[in-house]
Amino acid sequence: MLRVRLKADGRLVEIMPDGSERPIPTDPQAIRTAARRGGQGGYGARVSDTRQEDASYARNVRGRTGLTQAAFAARIGVPVETVRNWEQGKRSPRGPARALLKVIEQAPEAAFAVLGKTR
Repeated sequence: MLRVRLKADGRLVEIMPDGSERPIPTDPQAIRTAARRGGQGGYGARVSDTRQEDASYARNVRGRTGLTQAAFAARIGVPVETVRNWEQGKRSPRGPARALLKVIEQAPEAAFAVLGKTR
């Protein structure tokens, strides 16, 4: 998912996963030039590549558990549509979801044991 912020001075910037900012061109000439090059300076391709990497990662983590999308979603407490969106590259797991996938990747039995406990 693209995260954009409008700065006080009127500039638009993309917020990168590491928290840094990348300027987004708003000058009509710069936008036309970027469009002729097939995107905003390669910007569209980079976002697509990242989403595909995230999709592969989510698919691989779930695949190693041996669970269906529905079963995996139920075990981690998210709608099945969320898992589908991750695996199709429509959305990328962020923040806590990404951390949970890392834990499941490294220690699936422990993660599911903790997630399965009721309060």
